[in-house]
Amino acid sequence: MDYGILSQIPNDTELQWVNVAIALSFILFDIGVSSVFRLGLSTSLFIATVRCTGQLAVVATLLQKVFETKNPWIVSLIAFVLNFLGTFETVINKSKRRFQYMFPAVLIGMLGSTIPVSIIGTRYAMSVEPFWTPIQYIPIVGMLCGATISAVVVSVSYVLKELVENRDKIEIYLAFGATRMEACRPIAVDALRLALTHPINNMSVLGIIAIPGMMTGAILGGSSVHQAAKLQMIIMFMITASTTLASIFTTFSSILVSVDREHRIRSDRIQDTSRNKAGRLIGAGAGAVKKGVQGVGGGVKWVVGSDPRGQLVKI
Repeated sequence: MDYGILSQIPNDTELQWVNVAIALSFILFDIGVSSVFRLGLSTSLFIATVRCTGQLAVVATLLQKVFETKNPWIVSLIAFVLNFLGTFETVINKSKRRFQYMFPAVLIGMLGSTIPVSIIGTRYAMSVEPFWTPIQYIPIVGMLCGATISAVVVSVSYVLKELVENRDKIEIYLAFGATRMEACRPIAVDALRLALTHPINNMSVLGIIAIPGMMTGAILGGSSVHQAAKLQMIIMFMITASTTLASIFTTFSSILVSVDREHRIRSDRIQDTSRNKAGRLIGAGAGAVKKGVQGVGGGVKWVVGSDPRGQLVKI
């Protein structure tokens, strides 16, 4: 069964860059609102728009070549790169606090959730054979990674926040003989509930209140409404499973690292990044790039930092 959306778009409705420019007026409206109300988001909106446009243009070019090659090794590499970049985004740009070994823990959690779920879902639920057919498999992995990032950030951030702000309460449990898992179980439960709230709410409103983007794209691409609805159901179930697996693994990893085998809270293993430490690190690394660009006559003035509020870091 062919669910290839890109191949189904009629030629007479092919979008041009002028169409994108028209849609850009919505961003200009947002920038105007930010300026009027002095929200301080105008520059962030501009940078995000430039990144969005550039990244999607590059990805479209690369994916077109990948779709044409139909090489399983290239598909595997793309899937790994998506998970690696998702891990980087989670650990470096999205998390206010990090625990020791967070990067490998999140990477393992994402790979261990998105890859098995995408393989099983694509092969059996979507009846795609072989499952690694690029035009179906790569977009599925991308959607799973995007949803998993949000869930992991929510769960891990909550765990580390509780370990830092309610340390005394947890240490009382430990002092009375509770193991680290017994003392942190309420925290883990609440963290997982928060992480899964978003996908559960999404499933609750689909169809009646909201028509999701994947279903809309399939319909616009020429698929029947019933096929588009079934495809969206499959994808939502896959997203929920992937976010659940990744959230469970990273939540308990953060607890096992932050509370050691002697049942002590190790504050030295928790790093606070809320003061834009990662942003300064990225800015320092970009210093060499700045000099090279200036030598050609460029003059790089700003780079995007990792401030959770979306602010810019001057270099």
